[in-house]
Amino acid sequence: MRRLSLPHALLTTSLAFLATSAVAHEGHGLSGSHWHATDVLGFVAVAAVVAAVIWFGRK
Repeated sequence: MRRLSLPHALLTTSLAFLATSAVAHEGHGLSGSHWHATDVLGFVAVAAVVAAVIWFGRK
């Protein structure tokens, strides 16, 4: 299995943030009036992936 280098992993993760512009209806997103539990769970999952990439990417 091919390992991603840190720059490639960060690029991949940052591209995933582009999906935050897709909203179900008005009021969702970071600037919206409310969040759902799944919104927060998505950010926690992305943070965990970034932390894992950094942790396992160390030499």
